[in-house]
Amino acid sequence: MKKIAVLTSGGDAPGMNAAIRAIMRVASRKGVEVYGVYDGYTGLVNGKIEKLKNIDVSEILSRGGTILGSSRLPEFKENQVQMQAINQLKERGIEGLIVIGGDGTYRGALELSQKGICCVGIPGTIDNDINGTDETIGFHTALYNIVDAVNKLRDTSSSHHRCFVIEVMGNNKDSLALYSGIACGSEFIITKNTGYDEDYIIQMMDYYEKQQGKKHAIIIASEKMIDVEKLAERISKETHFSGRSIVLGHIQRGGSPVPQDRILASQMGQYAVELLLNHQSGYCVCKKDNHIIARKIEDALNDVSEIQERMYQLFNELV
Repeated sequence: MKKIAVLTSGGDAPGMNAAIRAIMRVASRKGVEVYGVYDGYTGLVNGKIEKLKNIDVSEILSRGGTILGSSRLPEFKENQVQMQAINQLKERGIEGLIVIGGDGTYRGALELSQKGICCVGIPGTIDNDINGTDETIGFHTALYNIVDAVNKLRDTSSSHHRCFVIEVMGNNKDSLALYSGIACGSEFIITKNTGYDEDYIIQMMDYYEKQQGKKHAIIIASEKMIDVEKLAERISKETHFSGRSIVLGHIQRGGSPVPQDRILASQMGQYAVELLLNHQSGYCVCKKDNHIIARKIEDALNDVSEIQERMYQLFNELV
């Protein structure tokens, strides 16, 4: 294998650049040319593919986002669109493709691998929603951004007898809400796995103030779960707390990746190149029990996370 390509797809994640850098440097040391596909699967279909040089990945380790750009292309599930992408690779003699992204990106890679293109996936998503891996690139940076914001909110919350209801990203997944709830000492987390009993929350907020003497509180909810503004309004009306709602939004995606994401991305980028050169198509790179391993994409997508169950138990015992 003499030519490979790399693309980033879906939502950007801090650490994607570190993975691109690792792929470029590891592959070039092995005498393999690396091509960058710009704007994800859209760029692959439209032929936005350029050969990368070492200078292109210089000084990108600390940069957030992705130098290759990203996009979402729902039409990529169509056979005709996939064949356009395959033709773009074949015209350039590119024999292998590394895709960095979440579950939608993986499904695209799986389709290409079933059509004869040697594809390997790397999990790049702040949502940490690929169960086959314990960690995804970008998750730790997003978690850090949430904790940093909540720490600041807690300072003002304790000064004004407030309860902040905070919406975090996750696309209806629970990792960011769960982990940040533990790291921030929140009174409640609201995810698809916890369910949502608004009356119980109001009842407990009243209990926390009258029986435990709490002067402030934090509630963290995954996006698309609840209307945080309405819950905050009800807390203001029915308890002695002053309810405030905050949607952290895309600030969670931004900033320089934390060291943990940079190292994870570098490890995964290196391993992905090795998989491609060994023609292990249809696999993705995972971190399990602190080891970097390869798993079939279907297995990684359909796995059940045991860590999440243990983390929920931990949260419940800490509240």
